[in-house]
Amino acid sequence: MEPEPEPEPEAAASGAVAAVRVFLPDGSAVPLALPPPVLGLTAAVLLRCLWDTAGLGPEGCAAMALWLVSGLLDEPCLHLRRNVFFPKHKELELQDEAVLRLLVAEARGHLRGGRWPLPPQEAVELGGLQCRLHLGPFQPGQHSAESLRPALEELLPPTPRGRFWGSLRRRPPGPPPEELLNAFSRTPGPETPPAELLRSFLQGCHRLHGYGCAFFPGAIDRPPGGLLGRGGLRPVNVAVGLEGVTIIDAREKHVLLTLSYPELSWELVGAVGQDGDAAEGLGGADAAEPPQLWLEFDGEQEGARVNRLLRVLSPQAELMSALIECCIALGGTEPPPSPPQRRPRPQRLATIDYVEDGAELRRVKPPRRSASFFGRMGVRGGSEDEAAGGAPGAPQDRTGEPH
Repeated sequence: MEPEPEPEPEAAASGAVAAVRVFLPDGSAVPLALPPPVLGLTAAVLLRCLWDTAGLGPEGCAAMALWLVSGLLDEPCLHLRRNVFFPKHKELELQDEAVLRLLVAEARGHLRGGRWPLPPQEAVELGGLQCRLHLGPFQPGQHSAESLRPALEELLPPTPRGRFWGSLRRRPPGPPPEELLNAFSRTPGPETPPAELLRSFLQGCHRLHGYGCAFFPGAIDRPPGGLLGRGGLRPVNVAVGLEGVTIIDAREKHVLLTLSYPELSWELVGAVGQDGDAAEGLGGADAAEPPQLWLEFDGEQEGARVNRLLRVLSPQAELMSALIECCIALGGTEPPPSPPQRRPRPQRLATIDYVEDGAELRRVKPPRRSASFFGRMGVRGGSEDEAAGGAPGAPQDRTGEPH
């Protein structure tokens, strides 16, 4: 048993050394020895200590950030992850191979977990780049479809469930290994530097909705009708980043709605400590409901332009609102992924549609439920006067345009 190393003289003179473990995107952990007082340390100081201990270059201090992660209200763990406020175009300017590998490791974890929606062909191309990164240059006599078959789960994201009876039928088969082999054969040869390969993989991920965003669990109202005529709530993931806000179906892994900040107005309702806000919405008041984030955006109904409201219920709605505000304050000018992989389908959203008719907001095809959210007078989000049947705590005018 090897003896434990003695602490540095400065740390020993000031007292006991606190031990902190930071988990990296590749699953490894880096122990940090922090001299007291630990309570006075900031995230920036911790990040610099991690960088010095792990021997990483200074480029990563801007690209990476420390996250407190807790699964089920357990003791939180300290993770090193991509900085939400780091622009994607600067990511492609990084030269430090170690930092690039950390970003690629995190991206691969999100791909394997099925966090980002992407079509099969895009998945195959990214899988071919992963083969190149981990297996070296393509060798026709060495690499075959059969040799790649055991690694398909590591190289390709899980196939999302189908739309109809998705919980009862089997998932559709993923791309065959022959397609992955063809994508592998098209990757750059041995003359390409590793850093360039890593940047190419990240650039492919940049086209995906949700890359570089913070994800929050939530639920939206399910549109009534359909074969079973059911309503209720649909689980979604809400991605918030410098580009805007994206709503992703948590089960089918497709984009329901994506909005840039100039297209978006929002309001937080039902958060603790808000004066006059109540957790009310399409179904009326319910004290047991979590806080709500209301999103307002333009749409079209039977050829006419309308304004739409979408309710997102989430215990982390307050964090979403705060992050939206921070992204707008930082500019919020990151262009959206181009071309978009899957176009939003607003007909799948249970929204409140209305038009501005003079000084009055007039509803367009209100929902079947009796509670009226926009039964109020005044221009768009400006008046505090409520008509009979109006719900208190309605969104005020908070646009996503930078000030």
